[in-house]
Amino acid sequence: MSEKKVSVLAGFKAFLMRGNVVDLAVAVVIGAAFTNIVNSVVKGIIGPLVGAIGTKNLDAYSSCLKKPCGIDPKTGDPIGVNLLWGSVLNAALTFLITAAVVYFLMVLPMSKYLARQEARRKAKEGVAEVVEITELEVLKEIRDTLVAQREGGTGAHRAATD
Repeated sequence: MSEKKVSVLAGFKAFLMRGNVVDLAVAVVIGAAFTNIVNSVVKGIIGPLVGAIGTKNLDAYSSCLKKPCGIDPKTGDPIGVNLLWGSVLNAALTFLITAAVVYFLMVLPMSKYLARQEARRKAKEGVAEVVEITELEVLKEIRDTLVAQREGGTGAHRAATD
């Protein structure tokens, strides 16, 4: 039975140590931490800027489909049929603002950085290709010279020294 426990534990350890599981765990942890940063930027900077233009709380906006509409003062439950379109609008704006913050603060700078790295890599490869082509040309010239010397004998050598 101890062999079975060892094999099960070994299999579990192998599962956990697979690259994709560890990468996923790291992504979840970083995503949770990054969510706090994005929420802080939205609530602390973007939200007040939007509130300066309009209202900070869109949840109060609604339309009544079936009257009487309102809130029961005793229970706090809604009365009638309310369409809470302000809540939907608030969620949509929060999503758009969050997406804009993520794009402009993370995605755009990272893509520019990666593009610069790729350009540097291509430039280095281009230099290596020029060096390889130059070496190839020199080797071709040496080959042609050796073939000419072999075919022409000393005549080619005399022509070069004259």
